[in-house]
Amino acid sequence: MTEHNNTSFKVVVIGGGYAGTVAANRLRQRDDVEITVVNPRPRFVERLRLHQFVAGTGQAEADYGPLLGDGVHLAVDEATRIDTAARTVELASGRALDYDYVVYAVGSTAAPPTAVPGAIEFAYPIAELEHAHRLRAAIEELPPQAPITVVGGGLTGIETAAELAEQGHAVTLICGDRLAPSFSQRARRVVARWMARNSVQVLENVRVAEVLQESIVLSDGCVVPSAVTIWTAGFGVPELAARSGLHTDALGRLLTDETLTSVDDNRIVAAGDAAAPSNQPLRMSCQAAGPLGAHAADTLLARVAGAAPEVLDMAFLGSNVSLGRRAGIVQLAHKDDTPMNAHISGRIGAPIKETATKWTLWGIRWEARNPGALFWVKGGRRLVSDPATVAGS
Repeated sequence: MTEHNNTSFKVVVIGGGYAGTVAANRLRQRDDVEITVVNPRPRFVERLRLHQFVAGTGQAEADYGPLLGDGVHLAVDEATRIDTAARTVELASGRALDYDYVVYAVGSTAAPPTAVPGAIEFAYPIAELEHAHRLRAAIEELPPQAPITVVGGGLTGIETAAELAEQGHAVTLICGDRLAPSFSQRARRVVARWMARNSVQVLENVRVAEVLQESIVLSDGCVVPSAVTIWTAGFGVPELAARSGLHTDALGRLLTDETLTSVDDNRIVAAGDAAAPSNQPLRMSCQAAGPLGAHAADTLLARVAGAAPEVLDMAFLGSNVSLGRRAGIVQLAHKDDTPMNAHISGRIGAPIKETATKWTLWGIRWEARNPGALFWVKGGRRLVSDPATVAGS
């Protein structure tokens, strides 16, 4: 692709989350680019703090002002379709935005457990701000010691259960498999001990067979009272790519090559939870979102300049989880995201977790002020594959 020279070009970034904001800011390394971020909400949602908002211990929104650099336009709207032939992004309002390139950063959302009777009707997801508002309102109406059940033993379920328990709620945490499956055995024991000390009943290796209005039925036939059931098990992605006729993986993530370029259209690059490079997506996480957003922008800038984009190369450092406001665990990991037999826990874990959470916004602000400044650890993923093979898989 040839250099645009003095002709400005238009980029539409679909999604104003962690990946989309980083990508939009990084694109400002050139002064001939018009950047529009399409997002359905006027404020940035800190998904890492939604469990705090639900429990009434924190807020989960931030102003976009300092998060988007000068010249980046925010369109509060929802993208409904990408017309690759006309090069337009169709919006729910009826408008259409012309583009030269698209950054596809729609993120992830809750995966409705349609196979579990009653889950859609009676269980509360927590993956979106609107979900959190409904859930918080339901919890605020509960009488003292009314039983709350959290379904899902992953990091989101653990943080939600811990936050509510620390506020005095009676909580049961149901794990379809084991508690904290991505942690090492030692770290899992730390989580289990905290739950026991704070009266959280943890049920492992059991699944939910049915959700009722005031209880849940387990796969072994046991009935657990539950005034509010919170569903944190599993994530999905918006269907925008599939609606636009683009190749996706089984979950609906946009299939790309290792430069994060769509296997269907080299004017579309993907970032964040909704990207599936080589049909081998990275773990859905804020930790991956920033580097993926930056790499997507770098790929686009390379194509504009007529250069060959680099392949994706990023490494994980580990994961962390808060246990209420006063404790937390940092699970260290190898660069390929497999856990080490090493962790940091207890009271020192809480400030580390809080610093990591704050860093996500600090990093976005830093990129807004200094486009191209964001850096990340590399050496964890160096997979090069044939895009044609990915599209046919």
